[in-house]
Amino acid sequence: MRQKSERRGRLRAAVLCAALVLTAAAHSAMDTSSPVDTEKMFVPPAAQARLSSLGFHAAAADYYWLMAVEFIGSSFIVKNEDALRVAELIDLVTTLDPWVGHPYRFAAMWLTESAEAVVASNRLLRRAIAYHPNDWRNRHYLGFNYFYYLGENLKAARIIEEAIQLPGAPHYLAGLVGKLRTDEDGLETTAVFLRQLVEVTEDEYAKASYLKAVDEVDTERRARRLDKARDVYRRQHGRDITSVRDLVEGPRPVLRVLPPPHPFHEGLEWIIDPESGQIVSAFYGARYAPYLKEHRRERRERWRVEARARES
Repeated sequence: MRQKSERRGRLRAAVLCAALVLTAAAHSAMDTSSPVDTEKMFVPPAAQARLSSLGFHAAAADYYWLMAVEFIGSSFIVKNEDALRVAELIDLVTTLDPWVGHPYRFAAMWLTESAEAVVASNRLLRRAIAYHPNDWRNRHYLGFNYFYYLGENLKAARIIEEAIQLPGAPHYLAGLVGKLRTDEDGLETTAVFLRQLVEVTEDEYAKASYLKAVDEVDTERRARRLDKARDVYRRQHGRDITSVRDLVEGPRPVLRVLPPPHPFHEGLEWIIDPESGQIVSAFYGARYAPYLKEHRRERRERWRVEARARES
C-alpha cells in the first residue's frame, strides 16, 4: 500500500514538472508585450469602436482608459507625438462614455507639450463642461490653459468666472479672475467685478477673500500712479530712481507725498523689486497681475498664434 502511494506521488511530481516545462515553453513563444510598449498601438475611430463594442460602450471606454494610463506609465511624455497619442486615447474614451470624470482632467495635466496638444486638451475640457456643467474643476483647467499656455487672459477670465458660483469652487478663483482681467479690462472693471461679488455673496469666508482682492486692486492702482510719477522723474532728471523715496525728495520732487502701500496696514513702504525692477508694496512683494517668467511669455505668444490658427 505504501509503495503504491509513493509511486502515485512520484507520478504527480513528474506530471507537474512536465506541465511547468510545457507552460514555460509556450509562454516563451507567445508575444506578451503590451500594445503600448510598441509604436504600433492602434487607436480606432470612435464610430468603429462604438460599433465593435456591441452596446457595451462603458466597458470599451474602460479598456481604452486603462490603455492610456498604461501608456503614460510606460513612457515619460517628452515628445509631442506621445502627447497627441494620449489625446487620441482620451478622446476615444470620452466619446464612448462622455459621463466619465477623471480622464478629462487627466488629459488637461498631460497635454501640454505643444499648442496642438493644448488645443486638444481644450476640446476635451469643453466636452467635460457639456456633460458635467456643475463641476468647477473643468472650467478651472480650461481657463488655466488659455492663460498659462496660450496667453488669452480675458478669455481665461470669462471661463473661470463661470466656475466661481459652482459647488465646491475655491474662493481664490475670484482673485485669479480679477488679475486676469487687469490686462485688457483695466483695474476699474476688476474692482467693480469684485465688489459685486462682495455684495451678492453670503458666505463670510468667501466675502473676506473677495475683500482681500479689492485691497490688492486698490494697492495696484496706487502703484500705477507711482509708475507714472517715475516716468516724470526720468524725464526731469535723465535717470531712474534708486529708491521710491526719490519721488518725494530732492530739490524737484515729483510727488508731495507717497500713497500708502496698503489701504489699512500702517508702517509699510514701497520698494523696488530687485528681480522685475517694478515698484511694489512691501506688504505684497509683487504687482497685482498673474506671474509668468519671461521665457514662458515668449513661448505662449508663439503658441497663441498657433492655437488660433488651429481653432479657426
